Formats: sequence, C-alpha cells, structure tokens
Amino acid sequence: MSTCDLCVVRNRAICSSLDAKELEALNAIGRTRKVTAGESLIWEGEDSVLVANVIEGVLKLSTNTEDGREQIVGVVYPSDFIGRPFGGKSGHGVTALTDAKVCVFSRRDFDAFAREHPKLEHKLLERTLGELDRTRRWMLLLGRKSASEKMASFLVEMAERMGGSGCKVELEKPNRRQLVLPFSRQQIADVLGLTIETVSRQFTRLKTEGIIDLPSRRDVVIVDYQALMAEAG
Repeated sequence: MSTCDLCVVRNRAICSSLDAKELEALNAIGRTRKVTAGESLIWEGEDSVLVANVIEGVLKLSTNTEDGREQIVGVVYPSDFIGRPFGGKSGHGVTALTDAKVCVFSRRDFDAFAREHPKLEHKLLERTLGELDRTRRWMLLLGRKSASEKMASFLVEMAERMGGSGCKVELEKPNRRQLVLPFSRQQIADVLGLTIETVSRQFTRLKTEGIIDLPSRRDVVIVDYQALMAEAG
C-alpha cells in the first residue's frame, strides 16, 4: 500500500484528479516530511527547489520588510499546496505554525510530472485562481473593514479552513464550533493590521456578547456561528 493510499487529504489535494496508476507514479517521486512548529520549509528569495502538499498542521507564508519586520501574507492548511512550480524564486517564506506533515516533491520532478498529466495542471490552475480570489477578499478585509469586522472575518476563516485540522463541530449544535488558534495575539494583530490591544479588546467584546468563549489563550469556542458571520459582514 502506497503513502497516497493512506493520505487523509487525498480527496481534497491537487492529486485528487489522478487515478491509481498515476498516484503510484507521483508517490514514487515524493516523500513525507514532518515539520516542527517554528521550522521553515521554504525561504523567501531563494530558488524554488521544492513544492509540497500539506497533510497535517498549519503553516504561515511570510515576507520581511526592509527594516527586518515580518509580515504574514497568508496561511496554508491541510490539502493546500505550497511552493512555486515551473521555476522562479520563492516570493515568501513558509514556516510551520504548528507541528505539521507535508508531502514534499523536488520542484523539477514535480514540473516534469505535471507536464505529462494535464489533469494535475488543471488542478493547479484551479488552486491558483482560488488563492487569487481569497487574496482579493483579504484586500477588502484589510482596506475597508472595521476592527470588529476584521476579527470576526478572521475567526470565520479559521473555522472554515481548519475543519480538518483541529476545528470541531458539535453535530447536535451545528451553530457551535471549537478551534485551537495557531496564532499568538501579536501574530493576529500583524495579519489584520491592528494593534495587539485592539485584538484583545475585540476578543473580550465577542466573549461578553456571547458570540465566542475563550477557555484558554489559544482555544476559541464559537458559541454562535451565525452571529459571528453576521458580525463579519
């Protein structure tokens, strides 16, 4: 039995379009790698030498300003694809926010495989367009939304994207969701373009209004998901 047969994101990753024989060929050029929280997988500005499917965990995409400050420009979750196929330099670094598992491929080997399998190239195009749509929505969030709308949108995004990565939905209470944030308060502030004080105030306000509960620093229980979505606009 190949690694692909056991993959928990097989039906959601870009390789979902491949048949058993094609999966076997793809599995032959890939390897599974564990990445610990804080460990970097790809470095900004370096030649693109690898690509990967995320199997478990959450990783951040980040870039550094000229004065050395880090800016988180994206987050990837299980079944997401990372890296830059078909050459070029990496426009951002990729670092694990939590312990993670990825399926890694040499970029050159993956490029050659993709050229021979149009269905995989089509999946890559779909993912690229989906990422473009998310980026445009994020531009709206950063440029036009209020602090309360930003925080609510952030939590909705986390709940939706972390469905297979630590986010639990209680079936008897479909409006209630629980997740473990892979971010510190400071990182949330950096992502949303807010101050850490504003982030803390918004968490407190949402808890006071009964929309969320905060059992611990990283645990968030969304008590009223519909209210949170309404808050997000």
